[in-house]
Amino acid sequence: MERHIAYICVGSNLGDKLENCRKGINALIRDKACRLIDQSPVYKTEPVDLEDQDWFVNYVIKIATTLDPLALLGKLKSIEQRAGRKRDSVRFGPRLLDLDIILYDDLVMRDPQLSIPHPRMHKRRFVLRPVCDIDPHIKHPVLGRTVQALLEGLDEMEQEIIRIDD
Repeated sequence: MERHIAYICVGSNLGDKLENCRKGINALIRDKACRLIDQSPVYKTEPVDLEDQDWFVNYVIKIATTLDPLALLGKLKSIEQRAGRKRDSVRFGPRLLDLDIILYDDLVMRDPQLSIPHPRMHKRRFVLRPVCDIDPHIKHPVLGRTVQALLEGLDEMEQEIIRIDD
């Protein structure tokens, strides 16, 4: 079966944040359809958009998968629900577990259920920094710039992130 490379941003800002993330990743890679290739360091990250909430724990994983993008999305949403995530009543609000597809090969996809690359990745330090930790030379398939260049283009005074040595 053909394997694809996907980057998944993992996050939580409720309960035992790091453990929520670890359990989510373990549930994902327990299935033979997804294999963990690499993982960024873990970061404590300032909330974006809805700022009046606890800081997040975020990091990015790189996986090889035989799942197509929508099947992978379905798997991620199922893992979030099993972890106790309810349908978000507040957009960008607190969450037990958040698993977002950031990149999938060099695919550009716009579907009512899923957009790849993630439509806000180029504006998010908590996504770009961990992706750069894995591979700073990955090119954004729409913008044609490396993730390192996108990260360097962000305002340094916004979106504080702090590396956690776990």
